[in-house]
Amino acid sequence: MPVPSAEATMSVDPITVEVIGSAFSSIAEEMGEALVRASYSTNIKERRDCSTALFDIRGNTLCQAEHIPMHLGSFIGIIPHIMRRNPLSEIKPGDIFIGNDAFEGGGTHLPDIVLAEPIFFEGEITGWAVNTAHHADFADRGHAHIYQEGLRIPPIRLYRQGELQADVQELILLNCQVPRERLSDLRAQVAANRLGVQRMTDLCAKYGRDTVLAAGEALQDYAERKMRAGIAAIPDGVYRFTDMFDNPEIDDELEFSVEITVAGDTMKLHFDSPPQVRAGLNMVYTALLSTVYYAVKTVVDPTILPNAGLARPLEVTAKEGTILNCSHPAAVNGRIAACQRVVDLIHGALAQAVPERLTAAGNGACASASFIGVDPRTGGTWVYLETIGGGFGARATKDGLDGVHIHMTNTSNLPCEALELEYPLTLLRYELVDGSGGAGTTRGGMGLRRVYRAEAECRVQMDGGRMKSSPWGLAGGHEGGRGDCRFSAGVEPFDHGSGLLRAGDIIEIITPGAGGYGPPERRDRDLVARDLADRRISPREARDVYKFAG
Repeated sequence: MPVPSAEATMSVDPITVEVIGSAFSSIAEEMGEALVRASYSTNIKERRDCSTALFDIRGNTLCQAEHIPMHLGSFIGIIPHIMRRNPLSEIKPGDIFIGNDAFEGGGTHLPDIVLAEPIFFEGEITGWAVNTAHHADFADRGHAHIYQEGLRIPPIRLYRQGELQADVQELILLNCQVPRERLSDLRAQVAANRLGVQRMTDLCAKYGRDTVLAAGEALQDYAERKMRAGIAAIPDGVYRFTDMFDNPEIDDELEFSVEITVAGDTMKLHFDSPPQVRAGLNMVYTALLSTVYYAVKTVVDPTILPNAGLARPLEVTAKEGTILNCSHPAAVNGRIAACQRVVDLIHGALAQAVPERLTAAGNGACASASFIGVDPRTGGTWVYLETIGGGFGARATKDGLDGVHIHMTNTSNLPCEALELEYPLTLLRYELVDGSGGAGTTRGGMGLRRVYRAEAECRVQMDGGRMKSSPWGLAGGHEGGRGDCRFSAGVEPFDHGSGLLRAGDIIEIITPGAGGYGPPERRDRDLVARDLADRRISPREARDVYKFAG
């Protein structure tokens, strides 16, 4: 792709680079707020399961809003796919590309539909405005391979020079179970990108296109320098870690492992995992990359700018055809579960080198339930996706957070009032799970319990993890509590996480807690007394684990 020479040769003073970098961040965040406020489905307008970003003309990340780290895996794939399929001369202002496929569209799973719009200034392409939103629609499906998981969309034009391609939209909506929601959410995504295009155009008008492009390059170089400096501060060596992975979709626990080599200012990460499975738990390579970028950044230097420069000192490998680097036609719908365990692997390995920078293991899962049925109030199909937080790992100096989404997810739990207003479900209990935070000098965060009663017949797909293994502690800290799923009497046993609820049936979802940090007996006595009063721990645990005499 031809790039103007000014971009490569122009020097921009640091203050201007900082101002333009802040503008990039502001634009991406504003795009995200526009998407949330304009969307229709609860999964986006309430749970904020969406992300926005800006890319340069080469398809490198300039900035991602502080939404969901997992979504970077879709962003870094789709722009290269678009440019391979479309000569630059054929991309015009007003074109909007849509895609979601994990193998031919740059995505990581099919519900995350990405919209990308080129940014032109004075007739020249200047960058890309990109967003993704999780369309909670492809429910009640099999996950033996990707053809069962929903509609596969390669990067194609939804708009051509500002004109909606109505036949393309019709084809997409015909394959959706709740098309009214999908149409409204797609329109919100279009609006968010158009806002980004306008803001970037205004930025170019103020500072000049060449200055904006050069600042983007400088910001990526700066992120690279900070990443290299952070890696150089970690002792050279080879660090290995192994962890177990379980999920309702599979019968057995699986072993994942990582080998991290730190040499000077570079880091190599090699992952081993079993062959890809006939379940929606596999990860494409871009999903692995986005997970690695997040996990390493949190340890090396959380202040590194979220752009493509931070990836330059990293080398990531995993055998093709395995769960952590799957090949077509592997199913990928629940790839977030494996991604969460990859974070645990990286953090577990690097804790051997810089334990003071790490937390104990968090809940290590993305507990979720997808409900689908016919609403007796309207006669229409309804689909509801719920992902539920859990415990965050204890730090060397602070307790872990309770009941939060961690690492690769960053959504919220739907408020009870919104849930019961929108769907034929009643939330009977929503609470922290006593005793689920791992004991330690600093205590692990607590898991959550959500108990639903179906008010009409519906099918449910359960997902989760850490039901057979526990979130590990660090430096003598104890393990956190495990996850679980329970049903009221009379509910037919679920098959690999999938089953039927009839009106009046109850499902209880318990999410894992998190590991503790440091020996429990060293915990401040006042804090133990507070935990006991708050019922975070039992009197027996206070006496036997914390050695608390009262």
